[in-house]
Amino acid sequence: MKIQFMKISKIIAYVAIPAFMVSCGTGNDTNRKTTPGKMEEKVKEYALFKLTTDISKLSGNEKKMIPILIHVADIMDEIYWKQTFGDKQKLFSEIADESAKQFAMINYGPWDRLDGDKPFVEKYGEKPKGANFYPADITKEEFEKFNDTDKTSWYTILKRKSDKSLELVWYHHEFKAQIEKAAELLKQAAALAEDPGLKNYFELRAKALLTDDYLESDLAWMDMKNNTIDMVVGPIENYDDQLFGYKAAQSGQLLVKDKAWSERLARYGALMPKLQESLPVDDKYKKEKPGVDSDMNVYDAIYCAGDCNSGSKNIAINLPNDERVHAKKGSRKLQLKNSMQAKFEKILVPISNLMMTEDQRGYVKFDAFFENVMFHEVAHGLGIKKTIDQKATVRDALKDYYAAIEEAKADILGLYFVSKLAEMGEMKGKDIRDNYVTFFAGIFRSVRFGVSNAHGKANMLTFYWFHEKGAFMRDEKTGLYQVNFDKIKEAVSSLGAQLLAVEGDGNYAEAKKWVDAKGNIAAGLQKDLDRIAKAEIPRDIVFEQGLKALGL
Repeated sequence: MKIQFMKISKIIAYVAIPAFMVSCGTGNDTNRKTTPGKMEEKVKEYALFKLTTDISKLSGNEKKMIPILIHVADIMDEIYWKQTFGDKQKLFSEIADESAKQFAMINYGPWDRLDGDKPFVEKYGEKPKGANFYPADITKEEFEKFNDTDKTSWYTILKRKSDKSLELVWYHHEFKAQIEKAAELLKQAAALAEDPGLKNYFELRAKALLTDDYLESDLAWMDMKNNTIDMVVGPIENYDDQLFGYKAAQSGQLLVKDKAWSERLARYGALMPKLQESLPVDDKYKKEKPGVDSDMNVYDAIYCAGDCNSGSKNIAINLPNDERVHAKKGSRKLQLKNSMQAKFEKILVPISNLMMTEDQRGYVKFDAFFENVMFHEVAHGLGIKKTIDQKATVRDALKDYYAAIEEAKADILGLYFVSKLAEMGEMKGKDIRDNYVTFFAGIFRSVRFGVSNAHGKANMLTFYWFHEKGAFMRDEKTGLYQVNFDKIKEAVSSLGAQLLAVEGDGNYAEAKKWVDAKGNIAAGLQKDLDRIAKAEIPRDIVFEQGLKALGL
C-alpha cells in the first residue's frame, strides 16, 4: 500500500495541543547551579548496580584477558574526559564537596547530563555544543569555509593555531601516548585469545587505533561468532558533538556473552530482509538490502568506561555505525541483559505504577521491554542509509538533526517490527499490548533525561505524534495515562513512514523544523515528570565494577 505523507509543517502549524502540553521548554532556568547541600540527593538519583557475570564459564586465558582489557577501557576513559571536558584534575581541584565530585565523575564534567546539561559547579556556564572537538568560539560559517575534506571525519578534532586559524588533528596524533598504550594492550589480549575471530579483531582494532581507519576491524568484529569475551572499544558514538554531529567519542565496554539467551534470538537475524520489505513506506524508501550476516546476542556488561559510562547507561548496542559495514554485513545487536534488568526493575516498573492507569500496569513486562530494546537496535540497521537520490548518506544530509531523527526511527520501527513478527507467527503467544504499554511507559523513563541529547528529543517526537493520533489518553483528574489499543498500531506505522521519508529525502529543513518544534518537553508534561522526581524513583544506574566486583 502506498503511504501518503503529511507535510511536517502542517502538523506543526495546525494540530491543537491540549493545556497540559503547552509552553515547550524544560520549565527550568538553564543557568541554575545545584547547591552543595543538594549534591548528595543528586548522586542518590543513580541506583547502584554491581556489574558481574558467571565467571566460571570463562577459560583461564579469558580470565587473564579481563584486567588487560579493563586497562584499555580506562585509557579510553582518560581520552573521553579530554574530549568531552578537558582537564579532569583541574575540575576536581575546584570542587570542595565530595558528593559534587562524585556527581562530576558520573557526568564526566560539571554539567548534569540527565537534566538538560545544566551546570552544577560554580564558574561553569553553558556546556559547549561541540565539547572539545572544536574551538569553543567556532561558528558554523567558519566551519563551512574551512577547506579540509577530513573536517567531517568522525576521528579528527579542529584546533586553533597561534594565528587563530583552524587546523585539523587526527585522534591518533592528538592522544598519541594513550593510543599507543591501548594498542599495545590489545595486542597482549590478542595473544591470549583462543577464539580466532576475537584474536583477529583485537589485532586489527589495535591497528585501527593507531591509524584512525576502523573499517577493517569493524568487518572483523562482524565476523566474530563464537567468542565469549567481547569488547566495544575506540571512538564509537557522536552524541557529545551537538554542534555538527560528526565527532565520535572514545568508549570502552567489556562484555561476556550469555550463550543460552543468545540462542533464543539467533533465528531473528535471518528475518532482516523480510523486516526491511515490510516497512510501512513507499517502495523507493526501502530498496536497500540489509546484510544477512547480522546477528543478535545477549551479554552481561562487566566494565564500562568513557562515553558508554557517562550519564545514562546504555542497555543495548547496535554497531558498527559505518554504513559501508551495514551494506556488506549488516550490524550486530548486543542486548545487555544485566543492565537492562536493573533499569526495568529499579526504574521502569516504579514509573509505570505512578504514571499508567491501574488496569494497564500489568502489561509492563521485562520480556516486552527486552524485545522493544532489541528491535530498536535491529531498526538502526534497517531502513535507509543513503538518500534516495544517492547524493549523500542520511547522516551527512541531516547533519546535527540526524541523531534525533535516527533514534526516533529506531524507537518506532523497533515496536513496528515486534508487531510484524507477532503477525508472522514468529513470537508464539505474544500479547502485543505488553509491548505497546511497556514502550509508552518507557517514554517517561527516557524523557526524565531531558532533551539535551538525541534520545530525549526522539522520545518527544514520538510522544507528540502519539497524542496527535489519539494513541494515548490522559485522565485530567488523576494525571494517569492509558494507551489506546485501537489507535496505537496505526500511529506507529504512520510515524515510521514519516521518519523514513525525512531520512530518505535527506530533508534537513523538515528535520530541523520538526525537531525544533516537537523535540522539547512541554511545561504541562514537565509537571507530570515532576511527580516521578518527588517519588524519588532513581533516574538511572551507576556501576560498581572492576576486578573486585567480578570476584577476580
